[in-house]
Amino acid sequence: MFTAAKDAIASQAARSYVNGLIKRYGEVKDLKIDSRAKTVAVVCELLGEAEPVVVGIDGYRVENDAGNHFVEITACSCSREWLQNLIEDRVRGQRFPLPSWAAAAL
Repeated sequence: MFTAAKDAIASQAARSYVNGLIKRYGEVKDLKIDSRAKTVAVVCELLGEAEPVVVGIDGYRVENDAGNHFVEITACSCSREWLQNLIEDRVRGQRFPLPSWAAAAL
């Protein structure tokens, strides 16, 4: 039960954070973190897309390197083929810096 509550709070904070990162491209309408399963489900309304785009982070790992936190996406899926390809080419397997609060939540 504690994990579910933590994930719900982290999901709200992450949604707000990601919206700040992607505001030029659209808006995250829903984001759900399952820290136990190491998954994230995201529903976005992207500019130029008629229907919502669903992105699944199907696996991730959080790393701590000299006090800096990083996330690496290990598996992902997307409802748009072009975006799936972009994510596989530019996101999967890459390390991205994380704010401390996000590292603690994941």
